[in-house]
Amino acid sequence: MDTALTFVTLLAIVVAVSSVADRFKVSPPLVLIVVGIIGSYLSFVPDFELTPEIVLVGLLPPLLYAAAIRTSLIDFRANMRPIALLSVGLVLFTTVVVGFLVAALLDVPLAVGFALGAVVAPPDAVAATAIARRVGLPRRVVTILEGESLVNDATAIVTLRTSIAAIAGTVSVWQVGAGFFVSAVGGVLIGLAVAFVVGRLRRRIQDDLTDVAVSLLTPWVAYLPAEEIHIAGLDSQPSGVLAVVVAGIILGHKSPLIQSGGSRLFERTNWATISFVLENSVFLLIGLQIRSIVDALDNSELSAMRIATSCAAVLVAVIVLRFVWVFPVTYLSRLVPKVASGEPRPSGRATFLVAWTGMRGVVTLAAVFLLPADTPEREVLVLMAFVVTVGTLMIQGLTIPYLVRWLKVPVPDRHEDHLQEATVYQAVTDAGMAFLDQEVDGTVSDPVMHRLRERATDRTNAVWERLGGVETPSAQYSRLRAAMLARERAELLRIRALGTVDQSVLARVMNALDVEESILDRMYEDETTADRETELRPTYDSDGACEHLATACAVPDPLTPKGCEECLRDGTEWVHLRLCMECGHVGCCDSSPQKHATSHFHEEGHPVIRSFEAGEAWRWCYVDELTG
Repeated sequence: MDTALTFVTLLAIVVAVSSVADRFKVSPPLVLIVVGIIGSYLSFVPDFELTPEIVLVGLLPPLLYAAAIRTSLIDFRANMRPIALLSVGLVLFTTVVVGFLVAALLDVPLAVGFALGAVVAPPDAVAATAIARRVGLPRRVVTILEGESLVNDATAIVTLRTSIAAIAGTVSVWQVGAGFFVSAVGGVLIGLAVAFVVGRLRRRIQDDLTDVAVSLLTPWVAYLPAEEIHIAGLDSQPSGVLAVVVAGIILGHKSPLIQSGGSRLFERTNWATISFVLENSVFLLIGLQIRSIVDALDNSELSAMRIATSCAAVLVAVIVLRFVWVFPVTYLSRLVPKVASGEPRPSGRATFLVAWTGMRGVVTLAAVFLLPADTPEREVLVLMAFVVTVGTLMIQGLTIPYLVRWLKVPVPDRHEDHLQEATVYQAVTDAGMAFLDQEVDGTVSDPVMHRLRERATDRTNAVWERLGGVETPSAQYSRLRAAMLARERAELLRIRALGTVDQSVLARVMNALDVEESILDRMYEDETTADRETELRPTYDSDGACEHLATACAVPDPLTPKGCEECLRDGTEWVHLRLCMECGHVGCCDSSPQKHATSHFHEEGHPVIRSFEAGEAWRWCYVDELTG
């Protein structure tokens, strides 16, 4: 009972602190660490020992898998070079430099220094995801940071195991190289095998709950076999971390092919909940370790000043070394023509953020406990790991939002997102319409065809409408339909209270209302991203693929600057306005009742329109169905 009460209390604290931090726009991970540090010195708070088994087996696999299934395989491949340079090159570079520094500061063998270097080298996947996404960093920066944090744990753990083996005896250069090879290749192969087997299995599962249950087991199905395989001659084993990451990325990429829509919805909800609980619990547990770590320093013969100076030196070194590595490898590598032509040139501001965003997390604190009990100055090394973890989270985590504003880094623009979203919706809707015309038309009644076309068109128009600044018909529909559902649910509850209808029937009706509520188009945007003052433009250039967009560059004078020509003439209303790039005709959009812009295209054949809304500069070609 005491254990259950402890866990319930821990979870309640995590939920309460996270909610309060969100309300006051403060990063929950940082607040939870502070709460944990304070709690560790309260007499009634029990000791929480964050053992390597709890972290590396219980927490790390699900956290990595939850992040991996959200990671785009396309983006990961596109940024493979910078991810590899950070997750492998930077980890090894930090390990070596910190190793020499620790050996000099504490007068311990070099192998011990390398072990501590491997412990503090990898930024944490949880910290990178929890903080980088919250402050709205550019998407490529987030992709690189998340990709680095998914892979670098494998490099660090292999390096740590090699260093521990060196502390106990001798390790040859050949064994080190072979160990890395076995770890990387073995982990990838196991991850591929697990993804293949689980993917084939999930294709055959029809029940959504069973499918999600298989998803919940997958991290350990990948991690545990990899960790159990041991090649004695090389004293190495495949990386369970890499196996989980590879399996997660592939299964996430293939999810539309192996899962139903309902299963994907359930899976996202379940993993989002698991991630929330584990991520925030991890930060609270990190803070709760401080008292036991400080108490263990009584066993050290070093002075308090020397310990404090050494810890501060390692913390500064970890932060500085990331800059020393990131800037040279980022820009010197672009001297290679293939690299320069294959990747966009990163700005100095984005590179600075990548260098600054190197928060350590629970893996660092857990890995240090893998050091053998007889390791020289082990208690000081544990404190160093804690100082680096909390120091980077506090110093870098707290300052990232201010740096983003000070550097004026362009964060993801929700208007640009809507423009691309609308273009994609238009393409998929056109594919659906073509299916109706070619294979369905004539086989069903006209009312059914009308409903099918109307739903597809409304969905696309709803996204185009978001580009404006007024409440649109789709937003009005969503708001009013939500109010109707609330009234319908109240009536359902009244009927349930009467007890005259079977409860299973009422449950099916309630589920139907819940599903409809969940798929309603959003009325309001996500308020976490500020509106942009610049002109609305797509982030890609389609002019080269469309001769009409390429030639329609000059903006003509509008014939009716005050609104849609036909609507003004007929006394009708419009939602948004479009400008014909050939003659200057101003017509209303397809979300408007009369759709005069499209009618003008059909009558005159002028292919390109431009948005005539303030702050919007996108164009649309009716012929090629492309934006520019």
